[in-house]
Amino acid sequence: MNLFLYLLTVLIWGTTWIALKLQLGVVAIPVSIVYRFALAAVVLFAILLLSRRLQPVNRRGHLICLAQGLCLFCVNFMCFLTASQWVPSGLVAVVFSTATLWNALNARVFFGQRIARNVLGGGALGLLGLGLLFWPELAGHAASRETLIGLALALLGTLCFSAGNMLSSLQQKAGLKPLTTNAWGMLYGSIMLAGYCLVRGTPFEVDWSLQYIGSLLYLVIPGSVIGFTAYLTLVGRMGPERAAYCTVLFPLVALNVSAFAEGYQWTAPALVGLVLVMAGNVLVFRKPKAVPTPYQPLLREATR
Repeated sequence: MNLFLYLLTVLIWGTTWIALKLQLGVVAIPVSIVYRFALAAVVLFAILLLSRRLQPVNRRGHLICLAQGLCLFCVNFMCFLTASQWVPSGLVAVVFSTATLWNALNARVFFGQRIARNVLGGGALGLLGLGLLFWPELAGHAASRETLIGLALALLGTLCFSAGNMLSSLQQKAGLKPLTTNAWGMLYGSIMLAGYCLVRGTPFEVDWSLQYIGSLLYLVIPGSVIGFTAYLTLVGRMGPERAAYCTVLFPLVALNVSAFAEGYQWTAPALVGLVLVMAGNVLVFRKPKAVPTPYQPLLREATR
């Protein structure tokens, strides 16, 4: 089940960039994000109410859902989309992929979980591999004030994403499932972002073209309802640090789609990077060997 959810998340989030690209044009980016998560919240609430699976949420749970909505469905998207205006998408992908390491550190700080060496080693291999994959794009981009601002925003977006992972893990430890918390989080996130748009005077326009509506529906159903539910379920089942390795793999899916749809050319450094990313994936999911305790030999003697 974990493998299915993992592959599902990687495949969905590795292709959502196509839909995001198709949405550029008439509708302002923040407004498109509002439409996406407001509609996703409606779909989730409809599913939960019809199936009678909507869990009751107390005041503490709603406050955490509010924070989760701010982190996962509002601020981080604004940070990444703004950063992409000044920084190459490859560099943004590399920064976002540090979520594996941030999740491991945050799980240690907030939940006292031991940081496994294989997770840190695999994360480091993955980052090195991504660096090689996007090296031509990174090397050809001159540093500037805008670049530094873009990098800072990409890092802030990654930290918000990691914080949202921790909040989801906290909710699941309290017995609340991702379907319920995502519904409330997406609702709160879209309301907060809509308020931001109103304050900024951003018009709520609608593009009724088949391209925009089709891409919006893809982002709502697979990209949000299915993708976030699958990913945050993995956070609860596997732990935040291992689940976050999805962020290293989905750029690979995006590159392969780009090779088919946009003529992306694979290079020798990119192929080496691909091997490193896959090696990191194997390392992250390798189960650590059990270390015998000093009491185990005594237990064996006692049972003879």
